[in-house]
Amino acid sequence: MIKFLNSAVFALASLLLIQSAHAAIPVKVVVVSMFENGEPTGDKAGEFQLWIERQKLNTIIPFPLGAYDLRMNDSGVLAICTGGGVTNATSSIMALGTDPRFDLTKAYWVIAGIGGGDPLDVSLGTGVWAKHVVDGDLLYEIDGREIPKNWKYGLIPLGAYEPNQEATGWTVDTIVYHLNAKFVDWAFAMTKDNPIADTASYKKFRAEYKGFPQAQRPPFVVIGDTIGSSTYWHGELLNNWANDWMHLQAGKDSNFMTTNMEDNGSLTALHRLAKAKLVDTNRVLVLRTVSNFTMPPPGKTAAWSTTAEYPDDGLPAIEAAYSLGNKVV
Repeated sequence: MIKFLNSAVFALASLLLIQSAHAAIPVKVVVVSMFENGEPTGDKAGEFQLWIERQKLNTIIPFPLGAYDLRMNDSGVLAICTGGGVTNATSSIMALGTDPRFDLTKAYWVIAGIGGGDPLDVSLGTGVWAKHVVDGDLLYEIDGREIPKNWKYGLIPLGAYEPNQEATGWTVDTIVYHLNAKFVDWAFAMTKDNPIADTASYKKFRAEYKGFPQAQRPPFVVIGDTIGSSTYWHGELLNNWANDWMHLQAGKDSNFMTTNMEDNGSLTALHRLAKAKLVDTNRVLVLRTVSNFTMPPPGKTAAWSTTAEYPDDGLPAIEAAYSLGNKVV
């Protein structure tokens, strides 16, 4: 392990020494993906691969502080795959933002990946542009078997004393991030009529959601909001919590529609970088396309649907994340 760390540190030091003799590379757009299946190219596609292959991101830039090497093309598009989860996203974006090889001061950021979707609002394959990114980890929690009878769930805001209560005590200031609303509206207008592939598996799966008219629609594009957490939560009761949590943290004009495991980490890193004037957070977009639902259909249990296979293995949602994201890029 020590040998590996020494090698990584040496590699990074060498890159920084080389870069110090050259001007920083100006980046026009940073595309942020979160996971990849296997290799970055040539096999089953994750969120990273389609960008590499279709945007011809043929320049491989070593990135020893990240989960994967960076990819770039001659048009100024740089792609990063952060690795899954809040901690991976935070550390990867911070490492990129402080890398002296790049000038990111005028870069636009398109975070594009798949996520869970609230069947009250979205269908499988739906593309959701977020105006609010909310952290779903920073809270108090008690075991479900010990929840008071008059509580809906055992999740309590920091600084509060019961669920869905405004904080009056200690809390943190990184629970909610508000994106540039005009920029989000622009991205939605650019993509609202963009076709999203529908599949036989999608049609079969969404037909089970009787009583959920939005879930039974073919895929569409919408403005909604996203909650990120390292815990992959699931079920009707927690879905109710997520809707309450979004309103509590982001205001009544917000609408919880998607889940993710990285975006609050990425936004935290970007806002720290903005304090040093290394990035511009007014140029950030967050897109999540729905690969699965956050609660089961009628007649199924939360335990079943938590680990149920995604229809078509999530590939149509990965395709939608690329096609919609690429439209704005």
